[in-house]
Amino acid sequence: MENFNSPTASNVFDEARLLGEHTDLIIRANGTKFQVHKIIMCACSPYFRVLFSSKWTSTAEHTYDIPEMSPDILYLIIQYAYTRSALITAENVLKLLVTADQLLISGLVAACCQFLDTHLGPENCIGIHMITKDFHSCSKLHHKAKRFILQHFENVLQVSEEFLELPLEELEEIIDDDKLNVRHEEVVFEAILHWIDHEPESRRKHIATLLPKVRLGLMTLQYFMDNVKHNPLVMENEACKPIILSAMKALFDFQFDGPISSELLHRLTRPRLPSAILLAIGGWSNGPTNEIEAFDMRAEQWVNVNKVDERSTAYLGTAVLEEFVYCIGGYDSVEYFNNVRKFNLITQTWHEVAPMYERRCYVSVAVLDGLIYAIGGFDGLERLNSAECYNPDTNQWTLTAQMNERRSDASASSLQGKVYICGGFTGTECLFSAECFNPQTNQWTLIAPMRSRRSGLGVIAYDGLVYAVGGFDGASRLRTAEAYNPLTNMWRDVASMHKTRSNFGIEVVDDQLFAVGGFDGSGTISDVDCYDVEMDEWYSVNKASISRSALSCCVATGLPNIIQYVAQRDAVQIQDESDNE
Repeated sequence: MENFNSPTASNVFDEARLLGEHTDLIIRANGTKFQVHKIIMCACSPYFRVLFSSKWTSTAEHTYDIPEMSPDILYLIIQYAYTRSALITAENVLKLLVTADQLLISGLVAACCQFLDTHLGPENCIGIHMITKDFHSCSKLHHKAKRFILQHFENVLQVSEEFLELPLEELEEIIDDDKLNVRHEEVVFEAILHWIDHEPESRRKHIATLLPKVRLGLMTLQYFMDNVKHNPLVMENEACKPIILSAMKALFDFQFDGPISSELLHRLTRPRLPSAILLAIGGWSNGPTNEIEAFDMRAEQWVNVNKVDERSTAYLGTAVLEEFVYCIGGYDSVEYFNNVRKFNLITQTWHEVAPMYERRCYVSVAVLDGLIYAIGGFDGLERLNSAECYNPDTNQWTLTAQMNERRSDASASSLQGKVYICGGFTGTECLFSAECFNPQTNQWTLIAPMRSRRSGLGVIAYDGLVYAVGGFDGASRLRTAEAYNPLTNMWRDVASMHKTRSNFGIEVVDDQLFAVGGFDGSGTISDVDCYDVEMDEWYSVNKASISRSALSCCVATGLPNIIQYVAQRDAVQIQDESDNE
């Protein structure tokens, strides 16, 4: 069989087919004839082996019609039978997948699934999800397509024509899913109206079936009153009345005569699962701590993450690559670390990786192109201007060019192929200066200085700008913030935080900047401020569980076990996505 399947043998058999040599069967599709060898076709598919067994003779050449199959698809099937390869394209892949599954050609089914997996996107994810629904061999792709729909729902709505063709049951299942990723429930309601409007006469009655799947109790009051309660489809359907009454009880806490379903009320107010989690790690709280907290964006609650025998560390840096959180350097009140540990967010286990060249407390960390940069810091003797880069594929650190300034207590982020580091402390003064690193040239370049001296600041890149927030100017803790535009090499002031703070955690989640904890000049705090870039204003969200400074924040997305990092929705266990793999 090894010789039979070799490229040389395949070429010989295929050439014999094309020349009509020793063929003993004609397969016909819509009048188009293909001369083939029975033994080759039977070796490719058990379906063909059963199909041709009743006509197996040593002399006669038989003709067999394949109904409802296009000649193009049959040609590809034959080509695969002889060469174990076929030209799969976006135009033919779905028909080829269905046919290969019917003919029990597992290798070709796998090739089609791999092609669809590679080309999965918002335009075709619904079609892929639907067509693989009944294929056991495509179960992984089916679940991946479903996850893609849920994760990118708002984008799918904008570009997918397939959304309008969804069966009612499938649409119900999608919008009822806790993992549906929408920032506002208004999006879900608008999606329902869009779907109904595609075939209004036959679908308008379904508003009563779909409306309870929308978390109406999480909408803004104004939107609910203006767009839901008085919507013509809702008002004309008597079955929508108890749903609206329950939503009004949730939004206004009204008291009504007559019963209100507690189950329905719960469904209308149940937060969806977040697509990303904000992690707050380590820090200083009456001494160094090993606490890890996760912020559930949808429920607006902090959740303590289980940890096992991990050391307490403050003034560390963190970075997320795939399912791992890397904890870099830091200080435990006795030792300054060059150690690096990674936490597996799926198994919740710790692993040691290669140590850095330098001990780095008050370190700045950034991720760029799958590499981790550890920059500056304090080694227990002096402030550092060195930087190094970690490659997770090789588990090795490499020294890069040195910065222009010695900096501890700075902060770094990456933007458009460069790493930016701002502010910090030289050992004698708090810094205005900032610089960027280009990995292509291995060079640090000073950029325009900030408007304020900032040590212990937070730096984060978002939407083409680098934000420098809070910190210590040598006299007092700051709540001011400024933004740097690389195109103009200029800083501008933005709105100030509610709380003054230095040595805090900062990250971007759901297009908003979060500043977590820190030191306000008199003690550690648990306050969390959130910045809306479009509105240029900060607002307060729920405080973290513990007060701490010298912590580090990072964001993890797309975890299959996201339920382990979120607030409990109810007593019913939500199935992990990983269970479907």
